[in-house]
Amino acid sequence: MTKVIFVRHGQTEWNVTGRYQGQSDVHLTEEGKMQARKLAENFPVRDIDAIYASDLNRAMVTAETIAARFGLPVQAEPAFRELSFGEWEGLTYPQIVEKWEDAMANFIQHPDILEIPGGETFPAVQERAMARLNELIRKHDGQTIVVVAHGAVLRTILTAALHMPLQYLWSIRQFNTAVNIVCYDTEANPIVELLNSTAHLGHEVQRGII
Repeated sequence: MTKVIFVRHGQTEWNVTGRYQGQSDVHLTEEGKMQARKLAENFPVRDIDAIYASDLNRAMVTAETIAARFGLPVQAEPAFRELSFGEWEGLTYPQIVEKWEDAMANFIQHPDILEIPGGETFPAVQERAMARLNELIRKHDGQTIVVVAHGAVLRTILTAALHMPLQYLWSIRQFNTAVNIVCYDTEANPIVELLNSTAHLGHEVQRGII
């Protein structure tokens, strides 16, 4: 079995202001850095064998904070980048609804068929993320690894683990620095042990869905 600990990055300024980040390289806020430190100090397992992260800054800094505790390097993985929001990146929900009302309705109700202008589809994101994840599962058989990524891409991975249609990916919450644990055998059959845990943050208010 390979145990994979999936972590969402810490809070960013665009999380606070409600802007859709996608693959824009937005940095962590001071609170986001503190969230990462708290996670590192209260990590759910004693030992890990490797840590991978989306190559976007907010994921890399979160991963590096965790990795420092274990004395490991962070291995950057573009396959775990956030879904590209194309023309929506940097915009707020009201701004997107004003111009793309029908598309935003699909974003909420039918993300599986959503087409974002200039962006990616959720099935494409799931395909690229799962292809690399399955390689890592085989590479690290019998080990524990960490993957630090983003809200949307993690939801596509978790819906696959739960055998859920992508249409329902918004049924899964992912707070900043949320921890999810899934165990896979070499055929990538999943056993979900934990979802969206922020126990390391105590009772702090969580913000931001993307």
